Amino acid sequence: MAQLTVDLGGRPGVDCRGFCEYCYFRHVRDVAPLGCRYCPPFRVGCDYCSRGVKEQYSGFKPLSTVADDILASLQMLPDDISRVTISGGGDPSCYPEFVDLIELLGSMEAPLHIGYTSGKGFDDPAIADFLIDNGLTEVSYTIFSANPALRKRYMHDPTPEVSLAVMRRLCEEIDVYAAAVVMPGVNDGADLEQTCAWLDEAGAKGLILMRFANTTEQGLILGNAPLIPGQPVESVEAFRERVTALNERYALKISGTPLWDPEIGSPFAILGEPDLLAKLPVVRASASVITGSVAAPSIRRVLEACGGGCEVVPVAKEIACLITLEDLRELDPADLEETVIIPGRCFVHDRQASDLLSADGRIRTVLRGPDMLTADAETSMGMNKNEVLQMEMEGFSALIHCINQNGRRI
Repeated sequence: MAQLTVDLGGRPGVDCRGFCEYCYFRHVRDVAPLGCRYCPPFRVGCDYCSRGVKEQYSGFKPLSTVADDILASLQMLPDDISRVTISGGGDPSCYPEFVDLIELLGSMEAPLHIGYTSGKGFDDPAIADFLIDNGLTEVSYTIFSANPALRKRYMHDPTPEVSLAVMRRLCEEIDVYAAAVVMPGVNDGADLEQTCAWLDEAGAKGLILMRFANTTEQGLILGNAPLIPGQPVESVEAFRERVTALNERYALKISGTPLWDPEIGSPFAILGEPDLLAKLPVVRASASVITGSVAAPSIRRVLEACGGGCEVVPVAKEIACLITLEDLRELDPADLEETVIIPGRCFVHDRQASDLLSADGRIRTVLRGPDMLTADAETSMGMNKNEVLQMEMEGFSALIHCINQNGRRI
């Protein structure tokens, strides 16, 4: 069975009834291309790291274009469709031809999934039954708060009561995974407790809490930090404790990003599975593994359990896939092995990384590691523990093979 993704296009802040106060794409500047794994060998910059990372689309695609794209995709799929996912840079609920789109997709008689919506485009509660009748089975729905006044203030939702009513009705019939960026002093504390209770009573399947980011180190790599001057940010450790406590008190599954999924134990659930750690390849060479500050301690523990000998080097950036060349500038090349492994998805041009990390005159080979070593909460929310552990086994096996094939023998 095959899955079909329907891309509506759309621009953050434009095709979503305006930026939410906490939106990652607020204040994005015209920064130079960052560099990435897709760039040509001798040129920094490609469509992905210059335009795609900013989600600089030209706007929503006309329905006729979307229909043509669907037809082209159907001709390429080898099997029957098991699921249709609606996505895009804008908010699908704000798509001008949303009703016609859903009727078109509903006629395919495959389960529909909306990958993300804020619900800000829903002005009539009747849209909920329309979606259910046309085959919607799953939706990721940003709630921020069950308090309409807070939604109106921080999400700029013109009809917050309707958005919440639609969400509640969907919870009664389909799988609804809620999401909320947690801003200290705004929607945390008692308000967050009320939101969890509201979702629990409504019948939501899960809630993903996202720690608010306000600095470059926390992931704002598009020249747009701070999003909200003076707005405090919770520490990673305190945020993890908050997620754990809430998950224990409510029936719906509550997880957080960057940390963590209390039910599965991810990211890096494999650390609690000594039998699986023993099945990973033995580390037989030495290399410097560069990663983000959040993942570094866990990656170090896994590699040590497999024989050790590798130096795991954290940068100031918390999230590994958002590492840029500026993060690598803070490292002392003299502390690095001749083989350096950087995160597979980080925003660094391979040649620039090699030149920078060889600046002390010692030539270093820079390689990309696996795209993913584990599952964050947004990924694990729809997975079971065995699926997460399988992902981690595959990711760490690939990393260790890369170390053994390219590193210095120990």
